[in-house]
This record gives sequence, C-alpha cells and structure tokens, in this order.
Amino acid sequence: MRFRDRVDAGKRLAARLGDLADQDAVVVALPRGGVPVGAEVARALDLPLDVIVVRKLGVPYQPELGMGAVGEGGVRVLNDEVFAHAGVTEPELERVEAAERSELDRRVERYRDKWARLDLSGRVAVVVDDGIATGGTARAAVEIARAQGAERVVLAVPVAPVETVRDLEPIVDELVCLETPSMMVAIGAWYEDFSQTSDEEVVALLAEARIREGHPSESAEHQVSWDEEVTIPVDRGEVAGHVSVPESCLGLVLFAHGSGSSRHSPRNQAVATSLRAVGLGTLLFDLLTPQEEMDRANVFDIDTLARRLVLATEWVNEHPRSRGLAIGYFGASTGAAAALAAAAELGPTIRAVVSRGGRPDLALPQLPAVRAPTLLIVGGNDPAVLELNREAASRLSCEHQLRVVPGATHLFEERGALEVVAQLARDWFVRHLSSA
Repeated sequence: MRFRDRVDAGKRLAARLGDLADQDAVVVALPRGGVPVGAEVARALDLPLDVIVVRKLGVPYQPELGMGAVGEGGVRVLNDEVFAHAGVTEPELERVEAAERSELDRRVERYRDKWARLDLSGRVAVVVDDGIATGGTARAAVEIARAQGAERVVLAVPVAPVETVRDLEPIVDELVCLETPSMMVAIGAWYEDFSQTSDEEVVALLAEARIREGHPSESAEHQVSWDEEVTIPVDRGEVAGHVSVPESCLGLVLFAHGSGSSRHSPRNQAVATSLRAVGLGTLLFDLLTPQEEMDRANVFDIDTLARRLVLATEWVNEHPRSRGLAIGYFGASTGAAAALAAAAELGPTIRAVVSRGGRPDLALPQLPAVRAPTLLIVGGNDPAVLELNREAASRLSCEHQLRVVPGATHLFEERGALEVVAQLARDWFVRHLSSA
C-alpha cells in the first residue's frame, strides 16, 4: 500500500487510532515531515497537536545512515551497532552532534515562537512521524515524551521495516504501523508525493491546531468570530470546506488548490494563516468530491473547477455571516487557472486574484475578460512555469503584476520562499479588498 501524500497517510493512520479519541492524549509529531501526518491524526481524533524536535545523527561519510539522534532537553540516543560498524571517532561524533544541535535549537526557537509546549504530564503521548528507517529519531522522541511526564507513549507511523518495529516495541506502550516491509530502501518510496515540508508549513499547522482548540496566540491581533467546518452544495452533491472569519474582517479569500491537493494543503494553510493575522477571512474547500478525486482527469478539468469556485462564491455571498464581504481568490497550480476563469465569469464580484506557481495558461481564452487586479507569483527556478506566466500576463488587460521569488522552485519549498509568497499575497489582498 503506497500513500498518496502525508495527508493521506495521516488519515489512514487516524483510522487505526480511533480508540484514542476519548482519552487524554496529545499528538506530538516529529518535524518536519511528521507534522502533516500528525496534523491529520489530531484533526480526525479532535486531539491537540504539538511537536517533539529531534535531529538524526548521520554518519559523516553517509549522512542518510543514522547512527543516533539528539532531541530537546539534551537527549542523545546512539545506535551502538551502526556507530561501531561505521568506525566513527568520538571527535567526529562530537562535530556531527554540535551541528545537529545547532539546527535543533533553531527549529525549537522557530516552532515555539508563539506556541508554548503542551504539558504531557499524566497524558498519552502519541508520537507520529511520516515513517521510520533505523529508529534513532523515534527512540529519542519516545525518551523525550517520557521525560516530559507522559503516562503512556504510543508510537504511530505509516511505514517502518519489520525489524525496526520489533526493536522499538519494547520501549513503547503501543506501536501502530500500517506497513511493515521486510526490506525498505527509503521512506519516500512508499509515497507518491514525498515533497519536503517547510518550517512555514509546520508553524501554520501548529497555528491551525491551536486555533481549533480555542487557544489563539497571545500575539494574535484579530479574534476569530466564525471558525467552522462547512459543506458547500455543488452541482453533483457537496464538498467540504473550512471557513475562518476574524472580527472586523477586511475581506474573504477563497482558496483554489492545485491538482491532487485538498483543503488541507499545508502550503495553502500557511498562506491562510498569514492572511488571517492581518484581518482577512479565509475559505479553504475541496474543489472535488471524494468520488470525483478518484478520476485524475477531473483535477485538470478547469471548467468544472471554475464552476465549483463560482458556486462557492455564491454560497459565501448568500450566507448571513459572510454576506457583503469583499471577495478575493488565491489559486495554486491548476487552481490558479480555475480562479482566473471564475473571476472572468463573475466580473466585479471578485476584487483580487493571487496565483502561486499557477498555470494561467490553462485559462488563456478567459484571461482578457478578467477584471480583478491579479498578482502572479512564480519561483525564479521554475523556468517553464515562469514563461507560461509571462505569456498569460501579456493577455491580461486588468491591473496585474508578475512577481518572481528568487531561488524558489515550483512548490516554494526553499527556506523563506513560502513566507515571501504569503507576504506578497497579504499585501495584495489588503490593498484591494480593504479598499472595496
């Protein structure tokens, strides 16, 4: 069984952990890749989400081979067999550990900037990662959870080698693993999409979880007046979404995600969190029903996706809690084409459009009819999409800008790239929605 992505893995893992929903448990995920998995588990079981920061100690001449791990609170765990076999000297170990502790400290500071660590005393700690290879980081995370007072520790992962699972079972109270291959070359081989998770996505998922728990950041300037899971009627049933509207809302931004993604897209979640911080409302929703998603052709059906966006806009404009708000669209990848096509159809109803790594070329016939001020954001190291956006910009007659993020690739995974996207989008929407 392969997983579509970390969100899919988290949903499947949550189905095996259903008995924890009624317990005093905390999901503690391992950054970065374990956080999207853990976020899905926490969301499905209605549990709080936190992180345990751990760094693998890689063999100097083969960094992907773990000889141990370090974690918060001075924890260090060594795999004696790997350490001895690799012939690593104590000075070499000390250099590796110093480098990893420096990165660990940076991440702790980044993730704990607004959110205090959740207390594990007397509770069940559900340690989640996107997979386990040698088990070093998992051992360190379990030791940290015990040190922080957890009464029980449950280790839950989508995939791990059967031998590693056997080695780890004695140190935890329960171990849940969906796939236990006899041989495993790499964790990523078990995922169709194993793209890197950024610090920005980790922070956004933590923020979403804390807001869902009713504990907004002390530094938050805008209290949420409407935050709810919703269903939106469409032409062939209904789709799921999440709306969040702060008090004194400047406007509402509807998100059109890219092909194969969903309303839980970590990158869109990161941007949405940034928008809400300045008083903008957000609606993230699935453009397709679960049945429709099974046919890959549907994720490239721009006409259908645009129609769904139009229907969601009508729903927003008719809902008593969002009626009268200025509307903007944020589209990513193929979702950007849907956003532009919908904006062309709705005319002055849509006040602004932002495209992140978009494919506006898939909506070329509709571009001349777009009236909403449009911002096209493309990575500087995404030459094919950059050229497509330049061509699309030449066909827009509305106010528009093309902004290039230096050094960024298509998914904006590079450090700080997604924050640049969020800032550009935030400024564009504030400018055009607040004036409306």
